[in-house]
Amino acid sequence: MRFIKGDIQTWANRRLAADALVYSDALPSMKAGLALEITNYHTIRCGGGRASALHPQCRAVNTMLGNLKTAISGTYHAFDFAKYAPRYLAEVAYRFNRRFDLKTILRRLITASVQTRPSPLPYIRMAEGYC
Repeated sequence: MRFIKGDIQTWANRRLAADALVYSDALPSMKAGLALEITNYHTIRCGGGRASALHPQCRAVNTMLGNLKTAISGTYHAFDFAKYAPRYLAEVAYRFNRRFDLKTILRRLITASVQTRPSPLPYIRMAEGYC
């Protein structure tokens, strides 16, 4: 996806509910693309460099991105990241989306893996083209 108005509008139509609460930087194409599709769209102008990293509304996002980068580079440094990036990010998304219920995450993962039928490699890799 390129960061141009039309591509952002297409993505927003497919992935976001019309009443979603969306915060974004003041990138002109984001503002133009999302403002037309989303009713609760807000921009945050926080400058650049260190000032933006310390901005109160951006701090949690920057912390999460830093943790994601550290986890991926530390865990998968010996693997071909470009080839397996969608899988690494899917794993992080799975754990992130279930972070508030960590006591059951292992049980749920085992249950899902036992109930899922084996799939041939070409079938599994089909999903990589849609990320």
